Amino acid sequence: MSEIAQAAASFAEIRALVPELPGPDLAAGTAAAERESKLTKPAGALGRLEELTGWLATWQGRYPPRLDHPRTCVFAGNHGVAARGVSAYPAEVTAQMVQNFIAGGAAVNQLCKAVDADLRVYEMALERPTADFTQAAAMTEAECARAIAYGMMAVEPGLDVLCLGEMGIANTTSAAALCLALYGGEAADWTGPGTGVAGTALASKINVVAEGVARHKAVLGDPLEVLRHLGGHELAAIVGAILAARLARTPVILDGFACTAAAAIVAALDRTALDHCIVAHVSAEPGHRRLLAKLGKTALVDFGMRLGEASGATLAVAILKAGLACHTGMATFGEAGVSGKSD
Repeated sequence: MSEIAQAAASFAEIRALVPELPGPDLAAGTAAAERESKLTKPAGALGRLEELTGWLATWQGRYPPRLDHPRTCVFAGNHGVAARGVSAYPAEVTAQMVQNFIAGGAAVNQLCKAVDADLRVYEMALERPTADFTQAAAMTEAECARAIAYGMMAVEPGLDVLCLGEMGIANTTSAAALCLALYGGEAADWTGPGTGVAGTALASKINVVAEGVARHKAVLGDPLEVLRHLGGHELAAIVGAILAARLARTPVILDGFACTAAAAIVAALDRTALDHCIVAHVSAEPGHRRLLAKLGKTALVDFGMRLGEASGATLAVAILKAGLACHTGMATFGEAGVSGKSD
């Protein structure tokens, strides 16, 4: 994967990867469906737990699927637009939270322990925040392409599922701008409180999002240019990780609003390019539910979470493990000597 990532040093090279993304392994998915139909329960009785096992098999490209090695990746980046007062917290909190991750003191650390997932934290040039996108493009093409390539390098051999998330003060502002640029509407449709802004501060944040997208309206037809002009280093890295995971046949669990907004860039490049991804939860950030509808994704849970840092994505590993345990551990009607459904 490192060779592919090193090659993806320009937008042209990244665009060339998209047609090479492998499709689903239908044989593995069919094998999962066949066993599911024989288990000692009414068809569909476990709902999405049944679907998740088939999804794992289809995108791991093997049957039975495995969940022995889940990994959580948190990408951290700083945004120049934070200087516009769009967050309730100062920009230096990004670096401070990275140290908290390293020390084991964050929520995601505890969740990784609970589901036995590896945690990797990637600092994205925290000392060099992106430009304020109301004044200029957030990144140059080279910076954005390097961030995408860096994210690709996080996908290593042997991973069974990849949980993606982010940390970055002001990144809900960037996420809202990406969504407005991709899908239109009003800035208020996509902009929420983030870390807790309200009242006049929230109104100012909405204006910043509208101002930024209006400034860069000339590039709105090109997803990678939208990412470059309005995104962040950590969001670009998530784009790279999603692409690399598809190439490596590693299923992906997406976290909340900012993470899904980054994924929307991939979907804009190819509408099938997120088929190997599920969304863990519906963020309390109001634009997330609207974004999921645009992407045709239904989140696994709605717990009112809005922390980021891959917390929801990591929590979802427990649900996947439960579904897989039922699929592989339950007896079939024949094994249990239980009569099947009457004709």
